[in-house]
Amino acid sequence: MLTKIDLCSMALLKLGEQPVQSLSDDSAASRLARTLFDPVVDALIASHPWRFATRNVDLVKNADGDFLIPADCIRILKCDGQIVGNKILARSDTAHISAVVRVPVENFPSYFASLAATKLAMEFCIPLTGDQTVFRMLVALYESEIQSAKFIDSTTSTGVEIGAFSLINTRF
Repeated sequence: MLTKIDLCSMALLKLGEQPVQSLSDDSAASRLARTLFDPVVDALIASHPWRFATRNVDLVKNADGDFLIPADCIRILKCDGQIVGNKILARSDTAHISAVVRVPVENFPSYFASLAATKLAMEFCIPLTGDQTVFRMLVALYESEIQSAKFIDSTTSTGVEIGAFSLINTRF
């Protein structure tokens, strides 16, 4: 099962650095990983409607008459109302949203884990190594990996079953 430490270690290995054993160490790599991991990975997940991170959620009004956006939502793709801050304003008693949500590291598909490690390596590169050449190489690798990851994600079967459809029913 993949962990934050594993992903940060993969990123450091891409830089030619030693992997970390803990994110609470006082090493420069551990401090960087501790500081940058969550915002970098959240931004990467939010950058595309990844199938593994997209959820449909039905919301109900709270006591104030608003719909609160769940805390694990990092990007709203579609909603039935108007987004204002962390709330959705709608006239009905229920609201439906399609959102990109925060996903635990252990649930990352392999193509995304590799992409996240490369993105983290890019973020770690200059503070740890100061090497612009390695940074440019990582940017090129990231561009290649993101195209590949988006392709894999978009061609992954959803397993959605076709329900009652008149043309299919007529055929059989």
